Order: sequence, then structure tokens, then C-alpha cells
Amino acid sequence: MIEYRAFRNTDPPRILALWHACRLGRGAVSGVPNDAFETLNYAQPYFDPAGLIVACDDAEVVGMVHAGSAVNEEQSGLDRSCGVICAVLVHPRHRLQGIGRELVRRAAAYLEDAGARQVYAGPAGPRSPFYFGLYGGSQPAGFLESDPAAAGFFRALDYVPIERHAVLQRSISEPRDPVSPRLVELRRRTQLAIAHQRQRVSWWWITRYGRLDSVRFQLITKSQSEPLAGVTVLGLDLYLPKWQERAIGLSDLYVSKENRRQGYGQALVIEVCRRMREELVTRVESHAPEANAAMLGLLRSAGFERVDTGIVYCRSGDATGEHVLLAADESLENQDADETVVLDGG
Repeated sequence: MIEYRAFRNTDPPRILALWHACRLGRGAVSGVPNDAFETLNYAQPYFDPAGLIVACDDAEVVGMVHAGSAVNEEQSGLDRSCGVICAVLVHPRHRLQGIGRELVRRAAAYLEDAGARQVYAGPAGPRSPFYFGLYGGSQPAGFLESDPAAAGFFRALDYVPIERHAVLQRSISEPRDPVSPRLVELRRRTQLAIAHQRQRVSWWWITRYGRLDSVRFQLITKSQSEPLAGVTVLGLDLYLPKWQERAIGLSDLYVSKENRRQGYGQALVIEVCRRMREELVTRVESHAPEANAAMLGLLRSAGFERVDTGIVYCRSGDATGEHVLLAADESLENQDADETVVLDGG
């Protein structure tokens, strides 16, 4: 007899065992301790035990679903009107018994009771309260195609895909950086700098990036130290047991509006890859919404190749013609300049 109940403080080891037993694809961490889940999920200020529902067969946790809310526009608190199912797991021995369906039904009911008018499946962008750094790689991007069971499962529950995010990677173990006359000229006139994180980091930023190692780089002019482009580098050390190599993620990439289409974004990404190679990093990952042609083109021009796709679903009754692809970060958007500390190199 399967029992469904809310999270208890004694559940983390059982949930971690379930996570590993499900053998998720390339975008899920493995071989990590309970501390990682505690820091990135259970210790979040908005974690609600009622939103993490487990299915138990006697003392064994054989299924779980975790639901939460999106962030508001000011990134200062949650938007309870927008709910998201961040994870659904059923042990391989207990599949095809309706456990996953019941877990999703209970998660949706929890979100509706909390005020949700729309229910999504797959964390991404402003709708990613949990599993940042644990699933998706450099950032949450829905449920990945490398976990093929997700698509059929959610379609059977009448959830429709509304967003697609490209996952791109580049191996930097060998110094084979793209070269062109324009890149040579830009490298002569610019240099890489460490930038302080934006002075007004949001509460949302702190709950996610603030819990992982990150650093912000800028491409600046050598003559005037004028910032031209910037990107956040996120350490992906939790993926070391799964990927068997040191990796970093790139996110929050921007190029100031007046400097776009001049190669600065490409130059910045290539310079960051060079710098990370010196730190013995061998793989770099970044994401781009499929609708963001500029971002996709920039990453491909810097030597990245697509390795996966993330899909966000929405209940068919909640989906409307107004739904458009939301960017997973603020890529290529204009932002206030950060204070910088110049690094050597050029």
C-alpha cells in the first residue's frame, strides 16, 4: 500500500537514495552528499515541507514530487500565482503503477491551494525555485530530453510544451579557440577583468547564485577600462562525479546595446574559456532559449555545440496564446556597468 505524505526531516537520505536509483541523464548530479540537497533545496528560505510530497512503501521512499513558486518581477519574493513542478521521481521498480500521476496531481493541488493560477512543469528562468546547481547544468532549463521519459509522462497528463532551451557545451581541454581577423584586433584592444557582482543583487540571486561559487567577468577596453560585455561564471563541481571532468557554466551574458554586433560577446566568451583552461577546467556549458537567435549564434561562433534540450510544460488549460518563450537568464540584455578589477592578460 503506497502512502503519500509531506516531507519530514528524516527523509533527505531516502530522497537522495531515490535520486540515485532513478539514474537520471547527463544533466543531473550524482554521487553527491545530502549536504548539496540541503543547501540548494531544503535550506531555501521559501522551502515548504508541504510542497515536497513523497510516496512511501513501508519505510522506503519510492517516489517524490517537489513544487514551488516563481519569483515576482522585482525578484524580492515569490509570485504565488505561478506554480512550478520542479522534480518528479519514481523508483524504477514502482513505475507504471500510477504513482507519478498521483504525485503530480497532489503537487498541482498544493500549488492551487497556495494561490497558483498557472501550473508549469520544469524549472527555468524566473520559475526555478529549486534544484539550481543540481539539475540542468549551468542553470535550470525545464526537463531535459536526455531524460526521455519526461516528455511522454507530461503529455499523458495533458501538459503541453511551451518553452525549449538549447544546452550547449564546449570542450576546452585543447587550445583550439576560434580565430578571425576581427577577434585578433579585439584581443589587441581589450582585456578580461573580474567584475564585482552588481551592487544591488536581488534576494532571488542570493538564494540561487549566492549558494554556489561564482565570479563575474567583463571585457573592457585597455585604454579607458570601459565595460563592453559581461558574463557570470558558475562552478559546476557538483557534476564532477557524473561528467568526470572539471566544468563551469556561463550565464547572465550581456553586451551593452551600443556595442552589439561588433564581436565583443564572442571575444568575451573565448577569453573566459582561455582563462578557465589555465585553471584546469576542461568543459564549459551555457544555455540559450531556442527563440534567442542572437545568443545561439554567439555561442556557436565561440565553438559551442548543442548537447541537450530542456523543455518546459504547462497544463493545457493554463496555456494561452500569450505564452512566449521566456529567456532563462538576461542574456544579451543591457545592464548597469559593474565595478571592475583588471586582470592581466589581453
